Amino acid sequence: QVQLVESGGGLVQAGGSLRLSCVASRRTFSTYAMGWFRQAPGKEREFVAAIGPILGTTTYADSVKARFTISRDNAKDTLYLQMNSLKPEDTAVYYCAAAGSAYVFTISASEYKYWGQGTQVTVSS
Repeated sequence: QVQLVESGGGLVQAGGSLRLSCVASRRTFSTYAMGWFRQAPGKEREFVAAIGPILGTTTYADSVKARFTISRDNAKDTLYLQMNSLKPEDTAVYYCAAAGSAYVFTISASEYKYWGQGTQVTVSS
């Protein structure tokens, strides 16, 4: 069983920045893809960003491209999401997720087996 613990959410004004962190209890952290997803009230959970195993290839949803940066520190088993130029429409609960299979890079939520508890991000206008 893998546990994911997120932190870093909060309330910020439009145009501001936040950095989310996610610590994983997985000894082979570097060999698994990691992702961030979000869910706004009344909406379905959506993909935000993902980072692949080993080489750290990244991909982003169009809505956050050029504003958000996903990164990982394999030595610390930690995933990050740097969010800049935040907009009110970025308001959501953000979830960290870990893929269920090693060496697989995916943006499909169904391929992510482990999920954090979520952290609230609220952007005021």
